[in-house]
Amino acid sequence: MLGEWKFKPTIGPTLFAVPTFIILILLGSWQVQRMSWKQDIIASFEQQMAKQPVIPPLDIKESTDWRYTRVRATGRFLHDKEILLTGRTFEGTAGFHIVTPFLFNGNRIVLINRGWIPEKLRERKSRPQTIPTGLVSMEGILREDNRKGYFVPENEPNNEVWLYINTRQIAEYRDIGPVPGYYIDELRAPGPYKLPIGAAGKIEVRNEHLKYAVTWFLLAITLLAVYIVYHTRKCEDD
Repeated sequence: MLGEWKFKPTIGPTLFAVPTFIILILLGSWQVQRMSWKQDIIASFEQQMAKQPVIPPLDIKESTDWRYTRVRATGRFLHDKEILLTGRTFEGTAGFHIVTPFLFNGNRIVLINRGWIPEKLRERKSRPQTIPTGLVSMEGILREDNRKGYFVPENEPNNEVWLYINTRQIAEYRDIGPVPGYYIDELRAPGPYKLPIGAAGKIEVRNEHLKYAVTWFLLAITLLAVYIVYHTRKCEDD
């Protein structure tokens, strides 16, 4: 007589497979959520970049609407109050970002991330081409203060070591008075690069979460298939 195929789970493999399968599904679902979040960021950036630039606002509300807003202003840079963000790279080359207070509309000041310079130009006197004088027109996008990661050390103002942008901390240490709770990434002009190299007019956010999600789900499916095959046995009839 023909034998029957029967599924007979065992305790050991089941105790391993069930929680592992659940974890893999949760990881895949988390990546799907991350993908949706990244897509919202990209859509918001593109929507804001399509609008005409406005004057930098006095402040921002607890809302996502202001992020990446294009702004334009005419004023002058306070170069003696600049700070250098360390650990910044451009096309694989180490350097700094120049963050400079910008005085406009009479007495308003906002911090501008003007862009990247190589390490060899750390000293201001070595880069006169990056020190525009008089009135200048600036265009950029609004950005929120950098959130310090768990493994990122604190800024060390007394040693001129700046690892992330904290607008209040910079304003207090450079004694420039109150600044709004945001900074501006200056956009670079079209054409050949000029120092400092400002932000591109397009978002540069990696969005590979779909690939990661598919990987976790495939691992879950593979685990389930192996589990079923391992516990399926053919029983011979007498």
